[in-house]
Amino acid sequence: MTLHDLPLLNAVLNSLTAMLLLAGWIQIKRGNKEAHKKIMVTAFCVSTVFLASYLLHKFTVGPKLFPMQGWVRVLYFFILIPHTILAVVNLPFILAVVWFAATGQFEKHKKLTPWVWPVWMYVSVTGVLVYLMLYRWCV
Repeated sequence: MTLHDLPLLNAVLNSLTAMLLLAGWIQIKRGNKEAHKKIMVTAFCVSTVFLASYLLHKFTVGPKLFPMQGWVRVLYFFILIPHTILAVVNLPFILAVVWFAATGQFEKHKKLTPWVWPVWMYVSVTGVLVYLMLYRWCV
């Protein structure tokens, strides 16, 4: 594996995070708090590995410019811009909900997660779309 393979790894990590987020949501809706906790800790760890890998790639390889023009370029930026903004904005909230759960502040955790979870899911899914558009569809 080289630094140039990291975007594929990142897409896999984003996909896995999205699947874990969905599984965690299903478990808490079923009332299975222990399974929810394990799954969400795993989602957080996978996201942490993703962030480290993403930053390593961006700081070493640098950005890749979107090569296509026309409506597909507009679509790409329509997905990329909110993805990027929401990823940055949501990070401290993800840390907060994890902190609240880890410290037993479940009322605060439950109050914040209806806002944080969908954004985290959106960022994970759109991260895969950005990868596909940039590295697979536009080669």
